[in-house]
Amino acid sequence: MFKKLYLALVLGAALACHAAPAKPIKVAGSNDIQPDEQQSVVCRTVAELITNYNYKKVPLNDSISQVIYNRYIKLLDESHNYLLASDIADFDKYKTVLDDDVKTGNLNDVFYIFNVYQKRYIEHINYSIAQLGRDFDFDKSEVFTYDRTSLPWVASQSEMDNLWSLRVKYDLLNLKLANPDLAKDKETLKKRYENLLSQANKLNNQDVFQIFMDAFTEAIDPHTNYFNPANAANFNIDMSRQLEGIGAGLNIENDYIIIKSVVPGGPADKSHQLDIDDRIVGVAQGKDGEFQNIIGWRIENAIALIRGTKGTIVRLEILPKGASSASKPKVVEMVREKIILKDESAKKEIRTFNSNGKTIKIGIISVPAFYIDFNDYKTGNPNYKSTTHDVKLILDSLKQEGVDGIVMDMRENGGGSLMEAIELTGLFIKDGPVVQVRNANDQIEVDKDEDPAIAYSGPLAILVDRFSASATEIFSGAIQDYGRGIIIGTQTYGKGSVQNAIDLDKVISPSIRERIASLVKKDGKVVSTGSQSTFGQLNLTIAKFYRITGNSTQHKGVTPDIQFPSVIPMDKYGEDTEPSAMPFDVIAKTSFAKVGDFSSVIPQLTKLHEQRMENSASYKYLEADIADFKKHEAEKSITLNEEQLKKQRDADEKKSFEDENDRRVAMGLPALKKGQAKPRNEDLDFLKKEAGQILTDYITLDNKYAHSGIGIPVN
Repeated sequence: MFKKLYLALVLGAALACHAAPAKPIKVAGSNDIQPDEQQSVVCRTVAELITNYNYKKVPLNDSISQVIYNRYIKLLDESHNYLLASDIADFDKYKTVLDDDVKTGNLNDVFYIFNVYQKRYIEHINYSIAQLGRDFDFDKSEVFTYDRTSLPWVASQSEMDNLWSLRVKYDLLNLKLANPDLAKDKETLKKRYENLLSQANKLNNQDVFQIFMDAFTEAIDPHTNYFNPANAANFNIDMSRQLEGIGAGLNIENDYIIIKSVVPGGPADKSHQLDIDDRIVGVAQGKDGEFQNIIGWRIENAIALIRGTKGTIVRLEILPKGASSASKPKVVEMVREKIILKDESAKKEIRTFNSNGKTIKIGIISVPAFYIDFNDYKTGNPNYKSTTHDVKLILDSLKQEGVDGIVMDMRENGGGSLMEAIELTGLFIKDGPVVQVRNANDQIEVDKDEDPAIAYSGPLAILVDRFSASATEIFSGAIQDYGRGIIIGTQTYGKGSVQNAIDLDKVISPSIRERIASLVKKDGKVVSTGSQSTFGQLNLTIAKFYRITGNSTQHKGVTPDIQFPSVIPMDKYGEDTEPSAMPFDVIAKTSFAKVGDFSSVIPQLTKLHEQRMENSASYKYLEADIADFKKHEAEKSITLNEEQLKKQRDADEKKSFEDENDRRVAMGLPALKKGQAKPRNEDLDFLKKEAGQILTDYITLDNKYAHSGIGIPVN
């Protein structure tokens, strides 16, 4: 199929190169960033790929143009802090032409919108610097609305100036609460604003192009993504699973750098001081380096500060998830390490539980990803590293240690190798189908476990959460469909699609590559891009997963048999929160043999779980945490009265310290004294403990079902 695809694109791109380019629109007051011919070619190529070969058939028309437009504006100014209502009115004429622009490779409209945005950004930062010369009254009762996402666009320049005056006062007040030297605080804030200007002036056309292509591709589907050459290189470095840093995945939301994932075994994980959705507001080098505030920074620049040579120290200022923006940041110090992601391995532990005077041993296997050393696998090395090989060794070890049951902890496992999902399932069933895959031509392939050997046949539970996705959903869905184990936790992410990485250098015609190369010659030589590609990479959605029952994992994910409350906001994360996500649907079930049925025992296990939670302090604290998070998330503004803000901050710190100690005591750990560091290697994971207790309940029930490796035929 792809041979025909390449030919079509070569011909299409070659013909399109002869189209007359539109004239760029200049914007005074911006850096007047303009697109180049290379980006025009890429845009046309990606548009053709998506139109003809994406699994989700979406025509590029006026309707999708408006979706692209809205996403682009949101990416530029989600909180309505920069663009004026008059700017938005000016941009309205582009709402229904962006589809034509991407098909022809005309990026002038896109860059005009960005340049207007950049003009406003520069104006507002310069205005903020000028404001630092005036006096501020911190006894006045004023309120700053920091989240304007749902508010109308600012109508006038005077209204925008007032908004930014309040923002400057808020920034200055935060510094003043930590340091009463107002003159020094103003100088610190001036440096921060000047740094923001510096970052803005470093933007280039690749940055603008990437922002727009994100808006374009994600308007089609959330997992079809274009990577410009630099980002494609970073993507492939990530796929090689090696970096030097702290081992945290970052994103940006409302000018904050947000922690979105933590690499097991890395410095961030081992510190036990960072959580998903924590905000990094400052970075310092070494034990004595000065903190640089990174609020409003470009994410790649923030990452450049956080990453560094292994063995060096980095300190971070952190606003914990759920904390208000007025909270005092905590300081976390870590030593950078070489993070070899391919060495992220499944790990085991054994916990003992008591049930009616009987001691039950539960083995817990944490699986961070579905990994595989493809190089070793391709060369025929029988000892290649993979999730299945590691888990098989752990299962053998746990059986020798006499465990009564096993919990597979798959929380925050975003997936990985499809082959590994199938192989891992095969450790727990005799043989049979594991997943169905339907391509864009409606052809369905049934992928099976062919190995009749069973590595473990005892009681099994799978622990999942909202960030369990893709291959994890294949595995947990198959275990549930076979009746092989109990699924515990929260509804999973719901990513049921398959992507193929396409190197655009292999798609676009050699003659076009040569023509573009001739435009960037320097001193008679073509400028080298090193290991980077010329045109970047497209991850194209080409197929969809289905469970062996015929149900898609797309959108709905896997629903646990026994559900926990979700610490991760379900309305913010998950495939069903993505407007462009493909829907849930059903195909015909495939023939498979069930090995058991938990339907009669689940009500009893649920009742025991709920009774235990009624008297559990840890459970109540968990619910309180979720409620506090929702409360702070609903806050959109903050007082600028110094006395009130200090009182609020002190109260928040006191409550946070007391709550932390209450949780420790509930888990049987000693309370901490003020300023005392947390002991290393402490386990406050209440949900993992409860998953083990649920499996213990099952093991000790008199009427548990007896499963077999033969199974009950289902057609």
